Amino acid sequence: MSAISLSEQVVVDAAAAAPMLAQVEQWSAVNSGSRNLAGLATMAGLLADAFAILPGDLALVDPAPVDAVAADGQVVPLLHGQHLHLKVRPDAPVQVLLTGHMDTVFAASDSFQGLRWLESGVLNGPGVADMKSGIAIMLAALTALERSPTAASIGYEVVINSDEEVGSPASAALIARAARGKVAALTYEPSALPDGTLAGARAGSGNFSIIVFGRSAHAGRNPEEGRNALLAAADIALRLKAASGVTPDGRGFSCNPAKIDGGGPNNVVPDQAVLRVNFRPRTPADEVAASALIDRVIADVALEHDVLIQRHGGFGRPPKPMDDKAERLFGLVKRCGADLGLPIAWRDTGGVCDGNNIAACGVPVVDTMGARGGSIHSHDEFLITDSLPERARLSALTLMRIAAGQFDNNGGIE
Repeated sequence: MSAISLSEQVVVDAAAAAPMLAQVEQWSAVNSGSRNLAGLATMAGLLADAFAILPGDLALVDPAPVDAVAADGQVVPLLHGQHLHLKVRPDAPVQVLLTGHMDTVFAASDSFQGLRWLESGVLNGPGVADMKSGIAIMLAALTALERSPTAASIGYEVVINSDEEVGSPASAALIARAARGKVAALTYEPSALPDGTLAGARAGSGNFSIIVFGRSAHAGRNPEEGRNALLAAADIALRLKAASGVTPDGRGFSCNPAKIDGGGPNNVVPDQAVLRVNFRPRTPADEVAASALIDRVIADVALEHDVLIQRHGGFGRPPKPMDDKAERLFGLVKRCGADLGLPIAWRDTGGVCDGNNIAACGVPVVDTMGARGGSIHSHDEFLITDSLPERARLSALTLMRIAAGQFDNNGGIE
């Protein structure tokens, strides 16, 4: 830690001393599943109170309108919670974006609601790693940054959305606006591995509902007059899966047909079905190829089965390659970690997050600045509590050095 200046040491120590564990325990006791609007409202209020300690303009922003395809093929509105948005010193010469999410994958009806210690320093509970601890780390770093002599040189926007776990459909536009003009971004997903390894390049993700309209008929008397929508949907699924794949050099796209809604009594030819399918393209070109495949398969199946087909959805998470700007930002974080005695490494992953969307705006982002933990999205989710002060120090130092001009996304490290 000899490379850290005295003024930096004061700030990183202040970040580490923040009451992060108490905040995680309080926030994780609130169920904020992505569809639990009441819980999300409670969580948004708690976060607004906590982030009010920072200067700037804070608001709870209404979600953008979103629709979805119901099981019967009807397109219906889909409600989401409000998002927290904070803007501090928008006229400062250096601007950064920090993002997180208040929602979890655990519904209000899920049995996984409480906290328990698995062992000393290992806390189990819904959202403890993904990512209520990350929000606490972000707040600790920003609060400490305000004590830094470089604070006046840096402005920032904070977006904590309510819908990240369902693809950020109601917050993507807000994130894109907040990313404008930013030299860098930090997102507070948990580390890719419990040892603190960060996520590097990420695949993209697209979710689609393919609606098939056939024609009903009696399955015994006149089945030839029917047009089986369920069979056509299954044919689409098989064709999409057969045409997908990832090459040994990491190009291409995977396809996961996940569900078919539709059908009815055994003696009726089903006239409606909805295929739910997810694609994970590795590069922007792969995303284009996957989209073209969907259109081609839909056209072929519609013709061969004599049905009508509608495509709904899209690629909400663009692929996030590790480009030169991202490598330079990762390099800065790695050097900050080294000065703090923290080894920092990264690896590519097929998972997605808001970092995908930020990178697509041309802003370099390190999107796993949150806590160390693991088993996220399961009842075994855990947080390693020693990582709270560790990661708060890392964020505070990274922000101070960005503020001091030690990074720009055109020329790299100065």
